[in-house]
Amino acid sequence: MTKRTSDKFSFQHGGLRLIVACAAVGLFVLGTTGCQAPQSAAPMVQSTASEPQTLREGDIVKIVFPGTQNLDSQQTVRRDGRITLPIVGEVKASGKTPADLEKELLQLFASQLVSKEVSVTVVSSSYVVFVSGAVMRPGKLVSDHPMTALEAVMEAGGFNSTKADMRGVVIIRNEDGKTKNFTIDLKQVLDGQSNEPFYLKPSDIIFVPERFSWF
Repeated sequence: MTKRTSDKFSFQHGGLRLIVACAAVGLFVLGTTGCQAPQSAAPMVQSTASEPQTLREGDIVKIVFPGTQNLDSQQTVRRDGRITLPIVGEVKASGKTPADLEKELLQLFASQLVSKEVSVTVVSSSYVVFVSGAVMRPGKLVSDHPMTALEAVMEAGGFNSTKADMRGVVIIRNEDGKTKNFTIDLKQVLDGQSNEPFYLKPSDIIFVPERFSWF
């Protein structure tokens, strides 16, 4: 073999080894990342814990005063956002959390209470939300009580087990004229690794993206 032929052979052989090495590195990287692309094309602007439930018109609340049962009542939040209570009259309820209303009622009824306690519980609330993406029955849901994101998915027939990316569920919410997105991991909830529920608000859209797969 001449020197030129030998040099050409060494160059080709070395190039082949470089290609094989690059391919091996590529396969290793794909293996360690689980052969996945970004989880979802859905917008994921922010990730946050659920917000406290707020009262709104049409909600029915039960108000209990331990030790002063004659003040107990069940009220419907009117269209003007108010409820009417004995002694103190009209009280603004919409836009407040049950805890906020409890604090206000403690102040308003302070002179009437034997025990400085009051409990506000939502008995019924008309919730309309929408579930889309990798669920069995996507569409509109109507509930008479506050729902969590997981409950809404279950009402929609549950996740499509062959497609759903349960770690990247997106809640799309229109609030104060702006669209807000919240990304939540429902796989952790199902696995018992998280017990913090994400409560939905009326007109929320729950989007369950599909997992990326090579096959």
